[in-house]
This record gives sequence, structure tokens and C-alpha cells, in this order.
Amino acid sequence: MAREIVFDIETQNTFQEAGARNPQLLKISLVGVWDSETDTYTSFLEDELPKFWPLLEHADRLIGYNSRWFDVPVLANYYPGDLTKIPMLDILEEVERAIGFRVKLDDVARSTLGVGKTGHGLQAVEFWRSGEIEKLRSYCLQDVRVTKEIYEHGLHHGRVYYNDRYGNRQEVPVDFSAKGARAAMNLTIGL
Repeated sequence: MAREIVFDIETQNTFQEAGARNPQLLKISLVGVWDSETDTYTSFLEDELPKFWPLLEHADRLIGYNSRWFDVPVLANYYPGDLTKIPMLDILEEVERAIGFRVKLDDVARSTLGVGKTGHGLQAVEFWRSGEIEKLRSYCLQDVRVTKEIYEHGLHHGRVYYNDRYGNRQEVPVDFSAKGARAAMNLTIGL
């Protein structure tokens, strides 16, 4: 079975503070992860990121929500290898491809799963600044959980949902299959 890593990144600062909507100007506070091989959730603070690299290196596929535009560029500031060599599923890209516009993770989660996020990204920055690491970890891992569950729902049912601006539940056809994800190790940093 392929090893899939569902992940989400929280940051220490905001786009407003960075002065531009450029993810590469942001600093990681915490990375939340679910590993399909062990069926466990874990997290890594900024200074623990080197412990995360082996998971990346052995992943057959990375899975996230808005990960290609946000999480991966932020992570690329830290990762010594080439993240583009690791197959990736960005659920938001698949949703946008199907319906022509972007939908928030919380909206897809609530409509598909009946549960949502526990807050918003600015709260995560505040948790970091106030030293509330367990609250930050809990917030991030909830995002990882809902992303994983959306992924599993879409994989098994070929669809996810969102509520349109009128409150009507709309179906989004998706294909979350691996489409040739590699089973080989992705050595990009020479472990």
C-alpha cells in the first residue's frame, strides 16, 4: 500500500506582516501530519522540522488542502531537497478544477463531513505568539483530520460537497486516486 502523508502548516506570521501575499515570506510555527503507514497523527515545531524530512522522503504522495500554493512554498524555505519530486494531491486544486472556483476547507468539511475546523489561521498565529503550543497543535491537527477525512470520502465516493451562497449543498465530482504515485523512495536530499 502506498504511504500517504496528509499535512498542514501553521505559520508564525501573517501575509499582512510580511508585506505581501507571498508564502515564501512566512515562517513555520508547526507542521501537522497524518501518516498512512502508521495511522498516526504527529506534529513538528519549526526547530523539529529535520525530523519531518524522513517522512517526506519516504512518502509516495503528499496530500493537503491549498498545499501547492501555500504549504509547499512555505515548507520549501526549510526543506533542503526538491519538493516537486514528491507526488502531491492538492484537494483544493481538484475542487477548483471541477467547479471553477475555490472553496474554503471549512466549507467543504462542514458540507461533506458535518464537522469543520476549530478556528482560523490568525488564531494559530496568536497561539504561537502567546506560547500556547498545545492549542496550536490541536488546531493544526484538527485541520489535518478534516483534510484526511475529506480525502478518504472523495477517494471512496468520487465526490465531496460544499454549500453554495444560497446554502444549498452542492456535489463536487473528484478523482483522488493515486494516478501513478510511485512506490519508490523519493530521495531528494540524500538521506
